[in-house]
Formats: sequence, structure tokens, C-alpha cells
Amino acid sequence: MAKSKSRKRKSGPKAITVDIVSDIVCPWCWLGSRYFQQAAAKSPHKVELTWRPYMLDPNVPEGGMAYANYMKAKFGDGPSDRFKAMRQALEEAAPGAGINFRFGDIPMRPNTLNAHRLMKWAGGQGKGTPMAESLFKAFFDDLKDVGDPAVLASLAGDVDLDADLTAELLSGDKDKQSVMEEIAFFQRLGVTGVPCFIYGGQFAVQGAQPPEAHLQAIEKAAKLPET
Repeated sequence: MAKSKSRKRKSGPKAITVDIVSDIVCPWCWLGSRYFQQAAAKSPHKVELTWRPYMLDPNVPEGGMAYANYMKAKFGDGPSDRFKAMRQALEEAAPGAGINFRFGDIPMRPNTLNAHRLMKWAGGQGKGTPMAESLFKAFFDDLKDVGDPAVLASLAGDVDLDADLTAELLSGDKDKQSVMEEIAFFQRLGVTGVPCFIYGGQFAVQGAQPPEAHLQAIEKAAKLPET
């Protein structure tokens, strides 16, 4: 009887896993995610991105509040010179990333827990990035209240999720606790600001870094030993 030859399985190229910890109302998160996507498109490595929740201000009422009132409560008589410079930097960088900020026209500062619930469901269906893009654009450019369940259900439909099912789920408490637990997990890891890109669970790139920083990070992650 001829001896059977064992066959070695050919493994494909190593996928670089990246977790982006972000909040939908964070302009740096939109800009930073676009820079990351530019880098991923240029890299020869396969990159898998997972969106993780963070709430810049969990004390915002569940129904949100008028943006002008929120900013007055946060900054008093007016934003500081540092805040104005930051906003100017964002507006100047935005066109190069293909995005648009309309800070002066935003009507509502939402509580983003429901948006993160939607992101969790979208991610489970492989639609995390399209959903995030839709939410960022809805808030910063289309001036929609992304805390409103009806708005969220409509946006879900725009990325081919079931809008009716989304509306039904948002009317209950599904995944509220799990999202809050995930936020707490990343806070315990030391994430205190967003965006935060965690490569292979080993190291992080913090903030809206240019594509070159992510290309270097992808190469570094590719050299990490497989666990």
C-alpha cells in the first residue's frame, strides 16, 4: 500500500487587524479614519478594520440637546483660542480627505449610545465602515440628529441594513449594556482620547495621524509574531 503524503495547508497572507476606537461626534475620528483608509488602500497588506465605541460625553441627555446650548455649557462665553485653532485646522484639512465640516450649522449635540448600538449591528454584518461614514456625514455635513432613532433607522437602510428591524431594536434596550461594557473595556486599556487605532492588539496610533504614519504602523504590525 502506498503511503499517503501529508499535505501542508497553504496559508494566505497575514491579515493586519486594526480596532478603531471612536465616537460619531468626533471630527478627528472622521478625518483620522479617512487617513487610515488612504493608507490601507496603498498598503500591499490585507487590513481588517473593526469599529469600537467611545463616548466623548456620556452625560449628554438621551434625547440630546441644542448644539448652541451644549457649547455654551461646555465653553462658557465662547470657545478658547485653542479650540478655534483646532476647528480651523480641521476645516483646512477636510477637503484633502474628501470630507466637509459644517460646525457652525450643527443643530443638535446627540447622545451617541444608540449610534454605537447601530454600529455594533452593522459591524456584525460586515458594514461597519460604510455605516460609520454614513453617520459621520449625516452629523457633520447633512446636519442630522444622529441620536434620533428614526434618523438612525433611515441611515441603516441607506447601507442596506434592515431599516424596520433597526427601528424595532432601537425601541428596546438590546446591546445597550454590551456597548457600555465595551467602552469601559477600552477605557481600562488606557484609551482616553479618540480616534485610537489599535494594531493587532499590540500597539496604538493615537489621533488623526497622516496616512504615512499608518503605512508605517501596518508594516510594523505585519512583522509581529502570530499568536
